[in-house]
Amino acid sequence: MRCLVTGGAGFIGCNFVRHMLKSYPGTEVVVLDKLTYAGRLENLEEVKDNITFVKGDICDKDIVRKVVPGCDSIVNFAAESHVDRSITSPEDFVRTDVLGVFTLLEEARRADVKRFVQISTDEVYGSTVSGSFAEKDILDPSSPYSASKAGGELLARSYVRTYGLNVVVTRSSNNYGPFQYPEKLIPVLIIKALRDQPLPIYGKGMNVRDWLHVEDNCTAIDLVLKKAKPGDIVNIGSGNEVPNIDVAKMILKHMKKPESLIKYVTDRPGHDFRYSLNWDQLRKMGWKPKVKFEDGLRQTVDWYLANQAWWKPIA
Repeated sequence: MRCLVTGGAGFIGCNFVRHMLKSYPGTEVVVLDKLTYAGRLENLEEVKDNITFVKGDICDKDIVRKVVPGCDSIVNFAAESHVDRSITSPEDFVRTDVLGVFTLLEEARRADVKRFVQISTDEVYGSTVSGSFAEKDILDPSSPYSASKAGGELLARSYVRTYGLNVVVTRSSNNYGPFQYPEKLIPVLIIKALRDQPLPIYGKGMNVRDWLHVEDNCTAIDLVLKKAKPGDIVNIGSGNEVPNIDVAKMILKHMKKPESLIKYVTDRPGHDFRYSLNWDQLRKMGWKPKVKFEDGLRQTVDWYLANQAWWKPIA
């Protein structure tokens, strides 16, 4: 089996590469990554001898045309993914998250790739005060990031009906765990607390996210890769809905730091209040999360404390 993992030097991508190599010995894994600020070769250091790494942009037709032929599957993690950055530089998000997906899809159908997994996000649904979003619900993205991800996945799904390409889409809730770039909430809070700096919390801190450990996400994506039908959309959630302020307090408690470090800051424009997914479809496929949030959060804090040489140059 030969699998192309785009964005494989990023947070979720590098964890998925590790998962594939561990779960399927002998699998040929090709990693295509542009190595932007969030994609780092250091993330693949321990598996570098077991993969083929290609530096390149998924929008570059020539590069894509070189790496896709011979691949049985493509799992596309490559994306611009930070909401705040999408507000200040939306063009970068449209280019990668839509045009990049198009470039991959075109080559996938030319090369007769057997399976294409487009990694999307729960943010395409927008916010909800009550209930949970199911796969058939209407998309209502709030930011340039979530809108570009919605555009990319809609394009990907169109290739099922138009060209018969075997495409499936996953929509995951908020991931956390090792190797997450220190611009996301949990690593930001950990690093700030370690330095005894104020922990910035938007608004009143009551925005709710469903926290999914990256290892659980990887096992779910693997299952979708094997079992989902062409055109399927699969939500990946965990049932760990926690307000941001509680996440901050849990981190401070584990690090034995005072809650007085918490600092409330002006809310983000268009800030979604709550994300919540119905993932019954994935449950019926035989998957359930294994990592409890409290345990996973403690493990994540400990990982950042033990791997300061990894994040200090970029924090």
